[in-house]
Amino acid sequence: MFDICCVGHITLDKVITPVSKVNMPGGTSFYFSNALSNMDVSYSLLTSIAASESYIVDGLNAKGIHTEVFWGKHTVCFENIYSFDQDHRQQRVLEKADPFNMDQLNHVDAKIYHLGPLLADDIPVNMIEHLSQKGIVSLDVQGYLREVKDQQVLAIDWLEKKAALPHVGILKANETEMEVLTGCIDIREGAKALAGMGVKEVVITLGSKGSVIYSEGVFHNIPAYKPTAVVDATGCGDTYMAGYLYKKSKGASCYEAGTFAAAMATLKIGTSGPFSGTSQEVIKLLSANLQ
Repeated sequence: MFDICCVGHITLDKVITPVSKVNMPGGTSFYFSNALSNMDVSYSLLTSIAASESYIVDGLNAKGIHTEVFWGKHTVCFENIYSFDQDHRQQRVLEKADPFNMDQLNHVDAKIYHLGPLLADDIPVNMIEHLSQKGIVSLDVQGYLREVKDQQVLAIDWLEKKAALPHVGILKANETEMEVLTGCIDIREGAKALAGMGVKEVVITLGSKGSVIYSEGVFHNIPAYKPTAVVDATGCGDTYMAGYLYKKSKGASCYEAGTFAAAMATLKIGTSGPFSGTSQEVIKLLSANLQ
């Protein structure tokens, strides 16, 4: 029995910013796993990747991350283009991988399942219902809202959301994804609408403006902490959720988990690549911001 299990594809990412061009591994599963690699939590990653990218898995294993791989013909390949403010990006999908299936997860037991679909057909909806009977399902909804046309990533609504969301314990969305799902521009109205669809705990990330968590009828406003430098925002949302679920697995409140998660994301944005710090570094940043 693991505390947390993440399900999602590892990707090959081309990250383009106004000051640099970098090729690196990526995807929710990659950033989420790395962020937990130095945390005191029982964790497992289920991922899919082509054998030609096995070196990425070797790197995760070398960090002590429990990894189970379903080898496929292709690895998902994203191109992420950022503007100066790092809050928004343009994406292209250069290659897709095979979707996950139910048989791949039947043997896995965890208290929290974090699902990180990158594209709409990555994880079948019936898997959400199945896993919700075994533990808490945490969902980063971004992939279900992505349609690929001529390699361009376009925003779409999630047609199966009414069937799926009642089985989601924790939903993470940014403000654009929230608007697509609910039609609401106001953050609080959008969070309430998602709760009305059955989600137990709604996490709305707002980039440099912080985040909002809505649970059991209560709003928790989480501040964004000022980074020492803004280098690369890729994976910040995944790092946030790693911190959030790590603290929730320890019994933390929504606010405590949210502030810890925000501090982790702040540390991550100051570097290129995944977060590789410790809980002590996160606590140090939190303490400095309380002074």
